[in-house]
Amino acid sequence: MFREKGGIAVSAVAVFCALAATVLCALYGFGGMFDRVYVIFAHAQEEDMSFGWFVPVFSVYVLWTKRAELQAAICESRFSWLGLLLCAPFLCLSLLGTRGVQLRLEQLGFIGLCFAVPWTFFGWRCAKIFLFPAAYLLFCIPLATFLDFVTIQLRYLASATSLAVLNGIGLEAVREGTAVVSRGAHPFAVDIAEPCSGLRSLFALMALTAGYAYFSQPSWLRRGILFACSIPLAIAGNVARIVSICVIASCSDPQFATGFYHDYSGYIVFIVAIALMVLSGEVLDRVFGSNRKDGGSEVPDVAAKSNESRLSILMWRPAKSHAACAVFAAAAISGVLVFQAMTPPATVAKAPEVKFVELEGYTTNDEKFAEQQKVSEGELKILPKDTRISKKMYESRSGAQFLASFVVGGISRASIHRPELCLPSQGYVMSNPRNFDVDGRPWHVIDIVRPGAHSAMEAYTFFNQEGFRTASHTRRIWRDVIDRSVLNRVDRWVMLTVHASGATEADLLEFLRAMGAF
Repeated sequence: MFREKGGIAVSAVAVFCALAATVLCALYGFGGMFDRVYVIFAHAQEEDMSFGWFVPVFSVYVLWTKRAELQAAICESRFSWLGLLLCAPFLCLSLLGTRGVQLRLEQLGFIGLCFAVPWTFFGWRCAKIFLFPAAYLLFCIPLATFLDFVTIQLRYLASATSLAVLNGIGLEAVREGTAVVSRGAHPFAVDIAEPCSGLRSLFALMALTAGYAYFSQPSWLRRGILFACSIPLAIAGNVARIVSICVIASCSDPQFATGFYHDYSGYIVFIVAIALMVLSGEVLDRVFGSNRKDGGSEVPDVAAKSNESRLSILMWRPAKSHAACAVFAAAAISGVLVFQAMTPPATVAKAPEVKFVELEGYTTNDEKFAEQQKVSEGELKILPKDTRISKKMYESRSGAQFLASFVVGGISRASIHRPELCLPSQGYVMSNPRNFDVDGRPWHVIDIVRPGAHSAMEAYTFFNQEGFRTASHTRRIWRDVIDRSVLNRVDRWVMLTVHASGATEADLLEFLRAMGAF
């Protein structure tokens, strides 16, 4: 069946043809993912993934530097059933991500297959060469909005550290929320807004440090230590930028410092962080001894492996069983990938009927609260067209006000955003998150406050057309993914939020209890 022709083993041709078919099916199966990643890299300012273009290029470059070892590994390879078994969970992730419209799951599946497929076709020795380049692709996953809950903590840390540095150099300032304020001879106020938290530059610096550590450090221990330093290095770079803005604001025009200079001072983060990264590498050399090797990776003993270096892919003679198993694996993997790409249109569930009702003990006045009940132009512009929003203001006898809002999601997952993602952009600082069960309905409550304004509370809950209720955004997302992936059904979710002002926690819970009639 697998005879040799012209010095080239037909079995080798069969293995490479099977691999090529798998790669082509992967390009077809992940075509939608590539399109969405392109949009995020090029246009999604909230993710700030402009550095993502260099990540796959670097992974390919690492493989190019290892081409001699890769060739030798292929020439001594065997088919691995363990690798094929490992493909299964990654195929499931990619299938769930595609059908559930979860880009991050789809990316995890793709990255895992970049490691598991070489293991399947050529064995563990080849897979080890693909391990770091595949893992490096994790930096292509957009996490800025996914980890938005970290942003506020980074803002507090950056403002507190910057304040300590400013006071240490003799510049008197105080911290108000996440803002650094000075009321001296040259007063200024620098607010550490969400883009200045350092979260986005952190991902870019982690990717940069990982690549630098791989090529500059000879062992995985030292690479891991240097990579772990990327987080404090990024924070240090961000603090240096904030301090420089404050110093310039105190010495010259505050408007210039918080305007023009602020917009173009982002380079300071990377200049400081990169300098500290190189310095950290030198410190590791002094601590562990400078024994770097070219390429920064474990180079095999040339004398012991001299025969391997002469091996050629053209002279590879895989066993017939290897070729047969490779063809089988290609058929199995490619079948799932093609099925993934040919997902039929999902059935769209009917949206729940929701409407506001009169509540005993609370008054409504559409004329008085017309402005508060109005859907903003920003909401209408950002949210998909099939999203429905309605608002109603309720006022208690004690004067506490409760602005209730229904957001009925459409087909797109972008129809509903949890409040933690939107409130900071409106100037609110969030704190004290907690959960309540009010007459069987779960609620998530957070305290919110704007600088110079009274504190308020925000409560929210989710439910869908089947009556499934949760206050957890994560549980809602997973339920949505399962229903889209397994049932091929788009659930119509409703987010009910309550903005309470001039109310105590007991007042809010009493209002939520009254809303049980909704």
